[in-house]
Amino acid sequence: MLDTTLDTLALEQAHTSGVYMKRDLQIERGEGAYLYDTTGRRYIDCVGGQGTANLGHAHPAIVTAIQRQAAELISCPELFHNPIRAQYQAALCEAAGMNRVFLCNSGAESVEAAIKFARASTGRTSIISTMRGFHGRTFGALSVTWNKSYREPVEPLVPGVNFVPFNNLERLQAALNDTVAAVIIEVVQGEGGVYPAEQGYLQAVQELCRENGSLLIVDEVQTGFGRTGSLFAHQQDGITPDLLCLAKSIAGGLPMGAVLIGDRVNTLAPSLHSSTFGGNPLVCAAALATLEVLQKTDVIEQTHQRGTAVIEHLRNALPETMVREVRGRGLLIGIELRDKAAPYLRRLQEEGVLVLTAGPTVLRLLPPLVISDADLWDVIATIERVLTDAV
Repeated sequence: MLDTTLDTLALEQAHTSGVYMKRDLQIERGEGAYLYDTTGRRYIDCVGGQGTANLGHAHPAIVTAIQRQAAELISCPELFHNPIRAQYQAALCEAAGMNRVFLCNSGAESVEAAIKFARASTGRTSIISTMRGFHGRTFGALSVTWNKSYREPVEPLVPGVNFVPFNNLERLQAALNDTVAAVIIEVVQGEGGVYPAEQGYLQAVQELCRENGSLLIVDEVQTGFGRTGSLFAHQQDGITPDLLCLAKSIAGGLPMGAVLIGDRVNTLAPSLHSSTFGGNPLVCAAALATLEVLQKTDVIEQTHQRGTAVIEHLRNALPETMVREVRGRGLLIGIELRDKAAPYLRRLQEEGVLVLTAGPTVLRLLPPLVISDADLWDVIATIERVLTDAV
């Protein structure tokens, strides 16, 4: 047995794989938009489980659903039918306006499945992705991810991927040909620096895909489930994905992913793809509870209103000598600095606010959508103070 008297940091340092850059902070529990360390200090959480905590920590409806389902049935592969899975599949498809869904365990897995489905459906092999795009770390997902620092240590990757600039229709049109199975794109490039699609861009991408006989894969792993002020971010752009990749906040923090499948995708053959844990009853119960909260409360409407107000405020309030640009949709917010972001991330942590980066110079905010107005504006005031003091 491990010596539990040892400090958590020492234990993790001794046994961790080493692939994570860990902060000097031991998080013990969470409630709503708060996280608490082992000393009992409270932090306002704008990391949000890297986007998995849209409904915050320990949401009562999700906790109740997990407890109830855990006492009934946890594991049931898709060899068998299951009532809670069937309910969730129907509810998710109705919410997205799509008819079929494949359930898995993560965002990267959803991207892997979408690429396979696109190739199998079209009989084509190449994929177009975008510069700055991020789609995951498994081999297929990494192959359509732009950042060379992620790619180069493990190359060669899956061949046949071509990258074009985001928000550039001319370059996309030039790259399309009869080998392209799909174009994969984010509505907001989160990891790439919080760059939203420009107005009309995604509609034009959809038109180009349909003219070329290619499928449109929309990656909403981070932007889904209310984050940008609508249930799915693409709904603000008036498009219909052929394959929609979801994960992160889909199940209130439990590991789950999904690929919604549109009418332009041909019937998929049995055994083309599978997942042992995908769609297990425990995560389906949590996901159904999550979806019901989002649909039956005003949390998404409030996210749109508050996100718009916060972004506008930050654009006017932050010093231009420190900040290049403020970007985002809803409560997915990026603050691009004129300097490295890491020192300000540490300073904010000292002030009781936890945030992410999105590249070396961007502070990224992903607060739980259930954060109170008081706490949200406390975060904004803290960011203003930290950046203004640095001038």
